[in-house]
Amino acid sequence: MREILVRYKEGSLDRGSASQLLGSFTVGERPLTRDRALTAPPEPHDPWPAPEVAAGPQPVAAGDPPATDTDVDTVAVVGMAGRYPQAADLTAFWQNLREGRDTSTDVPPVRPGAPLLSSGQRGYFLDAVDEFDPEFFGLTEEEGRLMDPQERLFLETAWEALENAGRTGARLDALTGADGQPRAVGVFVGADSADYALIGAESWARGGRETPRSGHWGLAGRLAGLLALRGPAQAVDTSWSSGLVAVHLAVQALRRGDCAAAVAGGVELLLHPSRARWGSGEGVGAVVLRPLRDAVADGDQVYAVIRATSAGACAHAPSATGRGPEAIGLRETRDSTVRRIGDAGAATGIAALTSAVLQLRHSVLAPARDGAEAQPWRESRRAVVEFAPDAGDDSAAGLQARIVVEEFVPRTSGAAGTAQEDLLVSDGVERDVAVLLSAPTPRHLAAAAQRLVTWLDDADRAAVDLPALARGLRVGRSAQPCRIALVVRTVPQLLSELRAFLRNEGAVDLRDASGDPLGLGALPETADYLAALWRGGRIEQLTRLWLSGVAVDWAGLEAEGGDRPAAAPLPTSVFLRRPLWLGRAEPQELEG
Repeated sequence: MREILVRYKEGSLDRGSASQLLGSFTVGERPLTRDRALTAPPEPHDPWPAPEVAAGPQPVAAGDPPATDTDVDTVAVVGMAGRYPQAADLTAFWQNLREGRDTSTDVPPVRPGAPLLSSGQRGYFLDAVDEFDPEFFGLTEEEGRLMDPQERLFLETAWEALENAGRTGARLDALTGADGQPRAVGVFVGADSADYALIGAESWARGGRETPRSGHWGLAGRLAGLLALRGPAQAVDTSWSSGLVAVHLAVQALRRGDCAAAVAGGVELLLHPSRARWGSGEGVGAVVLRPLRDAVADGDQVYAVIRATSAGACAHAPSATGRGPEAIGLRETRDSTVRRIGDAGAATGIAALTSAVLQLRHSVLAPARDGAEAQPWRESRRAVVEFAPDAGDDSAAGLQARIVVEEFVPRTSGAAGTAQEDLLVSDGVERDVAVLLSAPTPRHLAAAAQRLVTWLDDADRAAVDLPALARGLRVGRSAQPCRIALVVRTVPQLLSELRAFLRNEGAVDLRDASGDPLGLGALPETADYLAALWRGGRIEQLTRLWLSGVAVDWAGLEAEGGDRPAAAPLPTSVFLRRPLWLGRAEPQELEG
């Protein structure tokens, strides 16, 4: 590239020839257009320089138009989940952001191990980090106790993100790679601490018998192995920027075609007093990413889109030259994130990205300084999330990372819901809607039913799209062995049926492998039979077959009719967590 620029300046190449040659190069993952081709490239340690502006709302200049589903390299954020200080989910996290709450506290008194902070010191902590639900993931109690709590926490959060994206059931299988294999999903996780391994080593030195595995490979490998994912799986340690670099690698993998979707995130837990200090923080977050064109074609919800990413080695903060083609409406940095969740290490980057996406989603600029208030975001909405080590900060001499994220403006679509399940059709007749719930054990199923009841009670019932809710549960969730099927026509009827189930708890339990007694799933004719039932509107018969253990490809049935299943907001599955820690061998009697 530099040689071409020199030849152009010397006059041996005219402008058109130079631009044509430079057109094949990219800068920061974006192609060099004819207008940008003859601009000198950025410095090696400054791949995406930004104006030197304070974190928070910034003036917006004219920039690129909003992303559309025709953009080739644009990546969509189609699912999100996270846990942050004083926020068990992203709903609570958004409230904290919007209100500018101080989420620092004393060390939780129930933490196992030695005290983390001195009396009077404050930090930013998660609750119940020693708890886990191994049965949900088919693991034993001993396996759960030996897993790094960071691995356990990311496993739960990644699952919630996939559920939020509607991709834990048949729609997960539908994510096929270039070789036609299902579940072509990559996993990229940022982590930079290993406190649990240190605790295990100290316990072993005192005569303990249990030692957890060291290394971060399990953060990505565990999720990939349990879900039989066939994309790349990689743990990332680049200090503060680990979460953002994980997203950058996921975007690159998607653009190369290495996978059809990717889970990316970061996690940080403070478990050993050797790392404790005033302002220490914790958190975990995950996003599900897909190429925008694929996401729109499949009816995925799109929270925001990623236009560009970059990551590069640097030993100090980049110089602020003011270059860069993007218009900045919001700039999230390491400092702005630390004010919200503390020094959260590898989780800081994913928290910053999540914050930016939530502000885009709600069209609200969260306060960036103490005493400030949230503001409506009325202008062109684009955010830059940028982490770079401070000058002289030897502890953070890792990679700088930068992500450009913006709102997505969908094209108007006339796509309707499934014909068999429009709640009110043109003749004014209500139709049966099949609401399916499943879980790994009866206790999990009862908890899931109760969560759905609570969610519906808190919702505006008139605004609940019952057919969309039913589609989301059918096509976006995995079919697990303990099941109920409720065929209803209205939201009040659904609530009544759920409460009746909770009183009587009559569910189908297929954990003894008694499902599909007639072996219908192995017959090639079964798929045609199920499709015929679907076309004929035989919802009750289909649900009975599903309850008997027959594998029903609900997403495929809907796609056959030309309808794209749209994701609907739904409560996540329930984890029945309990304390699991090294040295705590206290088996509990679990019903179901």
